[in-house]
Amino acid sequence: MNPRIAKLARPIALALLAILGSGLLAAVVTYYYLAPDLPDVAALRDIRMQVPLRVYSRDGRLLAQIGEQRRIPVQFEAIPQSLVNAFLAAEDDRFFTHGGIDVGGLLRALIVTAASGEARQGGSTITMQLARNMYLSPEKHLSRKLREILLALRIESAFSKKDILTLYLNKIFLGERAYGVAAAAEVYYGKQLDQLTIAEIATIAGLPKAPSVLNPIANPERAQQRRAYVLRRMLDKGYITKRDHDLALAAPIETQEHSPRVEVDAPYVAEMVRTELTPYYGDDLYTAGYQVITTIDSRLQRTAVWSLRSALLEYDRRHGWRGAFAHTTAPLIDPSKAVQLLDRLSPVGGLLPAIVTQVDAKSAQVWTKSGHRYALPWPTALAWAHRVDSNGRPQAGPKQPSDVITLGDIVYIIPNSATTALLAQAPIVQGSFVSLDPQDGAITALVGGFDFYTSHFNRTIQAKRQPGSSFKPFIYSGALEHGFTPASIILDGPIVIEGGTGEDSWRPENDSKRFYGPTPLRDALAHSRNLVSIRILRALGIEYGLDYAARFGFKRDDLPHNLTLTLGTAQLTPLEIVRGYAVFANGGFRVTPYLIQRVDNAHGKTVMAADPLIACLECNLAVEPPLETTDLASVPPAIKPAQPAQGRLIGGSALNTIGSTDTSSVSGSVTPNAAGVTRMSDLLIPISPPQPRRLAPHVISTANAFVMTDLLRDVIRKGTGRRALTLKRDDIAGKTGTTNDRRDTWFTGFNADIVAGAWVGFDQERSLGANEEGGHTALPMWVYFMGKALAGRPDKRLVQPDGVISARVIPTTGELARSGDADGVFEYFLAGKLPPSNASATATSPGPRHNKQAEESIF
Repeated sequence: MNPRIAKLARPIALALLAILGSGLLAAVVTYYYLAPDLPDVAALRDIRMQVPLRVYSRDGRLLAQIGEQRRIPVQFEAIPQSLVNAFLAAEDDRFFTHGGIDVGGLLRALIVTAASGEARQGGSTITMQLARNMYLSPEKHLSRKLREILLALRIESAFSKKDILTLYLNKIFLGERAYGVAAAAEVYYGKQLDQLTIAEIATIAGLPKAPSVLNPIANPERAQQRRAYVLRRMLDKGYITKRDHDLALAAPIETQEHSPRVEVDAPYVAEMVRTELTPYYGDDLYTAGYQVITTIDSRLQRTAVWSLRSALLEYDRRHGWRGAFAHTTAPLIDPSKAVQLLDRLSPVGGLLPAIVTQVDAKSAQVWTKSGHRYALPWPTALAWAHRVDSNGRPQAGPKQPSDVITLGDIVYIIPNSATTALLAQAPIVQGSFVSLDPQDGAITALVGGFDFYTSHFNRTIQAKRQPGSSFKPFIYSGALEHGFTPASIILDGPIVIEGGTGEDSWRPENDSKRFYGPTPLRDALAHSRNLVSIRILRALGIEYGLDYAARFGFKRDDLPHNLTLTLGTAQLTPLEIVRGYAVFANGGFRVTPYLIQRVDNAHGKTVMAADPLIACLECNLAVEPPLETTDLASVPPAIKPAQPAQGRLIGGSALNTIGSTDTSSVSGSVTPNAAGVTRMSDLLIPISPPQPRRLAPHVISTANAFVMTDLLRDVIRKGTGRRALTLKRDDIAGKTGTTNDRRDTWFTGFNADIVAGAWVGFDQERSLGANEEGGHTALPMWVYFMGKALAGRPDKRLVQPDGVISARVIPTTGELARSGDADGVFEYFLAGKLPPSNASATATSPGPRHNKQAEESIF
């Protein structure tokens, strides 16, 4: 060794040792100074990401995602390798070889930070970014950087590289409220991770540096520049080929904000779920990753939405064109510029806003805000658009497109092909549709109006309206128990009810303003004869009618205590009416409507589960007597935990809480909400042993349900529901309903598998117009739905049970036919309630024996 070098080596070594010792001492001091304030990284194993509430149909289709942050946690195995490579190239290409700190990058960052006093450069590895995102504030200070380093070292010692990368890719904020790569793929491209292209992957991988300004929605140009950097890094690292690089680099930045991949249109259902569960979970409902499985059948829900909108649009067309809902005088030389005027407009109930850019002799042309062009041919798209006068009377129809629309009009359209569309307008009339499984009350489809985003008012559960004649079957069922038969002859003639306190007399009428004379009970129900129905209720007595109607789930206090009861003047929701008809459909059992099948937490563990009351024809249950209280709480659901649990649990809505939910502060009895659906939080009882089946109360005999179903089949076969004959089925039954001045129109019907109801009316009550009755206005909605719901399914109706007798009668008298009577027809009777063969009309149809005046006025 050179003597001069040897002479210098000792002081150089001592100096290096001093520097090293000072560094180690500083590191030790820094560690002991900062360590007490550092969090325990082991908590990362149990980290709860803020995952929004997701609501699903019973067949696993997404109905809604509710929550501010968009996050879709995924396992490492579900992340494409190309996406992992893109993040490594952009953020930390030595991730799998360093111990949490990239020393070279960190030294550069520390030098700049020391010189400026602020952390202007990152130098952060993926592990350090994870530490910062999970535990530290965003402020850039030297002390925070040191904490970040120490936390990164702790994380690396506690977790595998795969676990760290999985946490990072699920946690990182990527702009537009998207947290994690799966949420980013959905928000920016409407795709799942395995559907992304290389260009899209590189765009997402470029976001962590500055997600708010580098994302392709906020700043496409800067996003494109950042993508080019990521692609170049991927090429340099050998992650992609030159061809892949060039193709991705040339790809345009095409993106827009996508909503979650909602697969079924059911916003009214989602809002019901949110309202029902919020008292349970509070704000955690939107961040804790709960998944709610509803009873909704996605196929039936889609059909219900389509059916309701179709029926309301048809009604709207019948009542004339009200004109364009807006107009612009802006120059329309360039239609692509004109569509920018539509930016603030959204679709309404599936109708697309569009601007008229051309009108000629045989058609018109419109553009939507997406830039798509549609033609509106005269005969199919525009010829319907007649005007009406101030009294609603139709005026002469249009002769050419210019009679309907003009250049610059903003209208709604319904595309019916790739190039053509129909002119439409957002209906001002409203509607409701709901279907139940009559065996347990599960709500299988529900629509609360034409468009939820225009009006959140859920008419299915919130609109209390008069059901009109659709209420009559509940009174007729009571009549069968009271001695009337389908063959009973009742007079359809004038009635005068004197006011009891000097009020004006009531002179009820049939809708047709005609009288039909002696009428069989069967025909009276089929043709909805008001005067016969009033005579029947007067014979039964108001109190009996109220008690009997209560069997179907109606509260006595909600029903009028007078003869208008039978005409449907109560204020009831569509769901309450459908629930009542389920009693006929299932053979006499009162089931409770419910919507939530189960609730799972973020780990997939069920924390609530449905335990509905079930109709059971095979159980041979005795009919329960009328209940003094008609509240739904009369038959409280029992608790049936899906797993062992301690303490007291909340049940109701056919739902059971499972686990350790604290319910010590909850009390009270079961009460139905405005929807007629029992809330899960309304019952607090001790846990009882699980029962093999929870049976719904048997409120009318199966024989009565069978005969009533046959009577209601005649409503379709020959009565006010004949439009349903187009379904060509022999197992459907139902009843129309129309209220005074045609303010509300209804049709509720069923077979043994499904019960469904349709309502049409205005939110601010007024007449729907001439000829707008249940069989013309509401029934089409029901027919559209049942046509698709029952397609390909065999007929299914109740089998004739014990307690029902078939016998021949004389239609004109209601008497049993003798063997030689050629005009006899078969009729169903409840056992023990056959009319005698030589009975007079009065004896055939007995009323209360104590009310002689009532007997004489009926027949």
